[in-house]
Amino acid sequence: MEKFHTVTGLVAPLDRANVDTDAIIPKQFLKSIKRSGFGQNLFDEWRYLDHGEPGMDPAQRRLNPEFVLNQPRYQGAQILLARANFGCGSSREHAPWSLQDYGFRVIIAPSFADIFFNNCFKIGLLPIILDAAVLDHLFEEVKSTVGYRLTVDLQKQTVITPKNEAFSFAVDAFRKHCLVNGLDEIGLTLQHTEKIKQFEQKRRTEQPWLFM
Repeated sequence: MEKFHTVTGLVAPLDRANVDTDAIIPKQFLKSIKRSGFGQNLFDEWRYLDHGEPGMDPAQRRLNPEFVLNQPRYQGAQILLARANFGCGSSREHAPWSLQDYGFRVIIAPSFADIFFNNCFKIGLLPIILDAAVLDHLFEEVKSTVGYRLTVDLQKQTVITPKNEAFSFAVDAFRKHCLVNGLDEIGLTLQHTEKIKQFEQKRRTEQPWLFM
């Protein structure tokens, strides 16, 4: 998992509340357990004017020019502004996978669905909760300023605007440790490799029939 320290990135505003996981990545694309390849179908039903199915070439599909991610000014965005209850609905891990695969490193919203929130941390995608009034302010700034960027400093737990406004956010200490050090659940387990080897050797000695 990629380490997360500080990200300064272009911001895209998704001005919709209660965005569910089926909107983030529609059900027909949940046919792979790999974490890659989902970005092209992120918000599929909103990004395209035709119905999407696995295997379709995105370059041959009709884009919805009204959808925010299709607008030239937001191409390459790494930070997504969202509204309340982002990631609600079914508990599909593919939702954060698709956001990360598209290129997002940070999602900022007033609130998140619990399972989606937890799944983000597992892959190094940082979900940040800020007050709704702060989000209103940021949405206005983004919409009025082409090329608007925010700096997210995980160590200091702050979101910094181009005007040097700083907004603090809370993050669990253990999750912060994992993000800063690039440790997913597999990485955490591998930190105990020697103890695991010792345990397995002990089992071979005490219960050899298990290994026949």
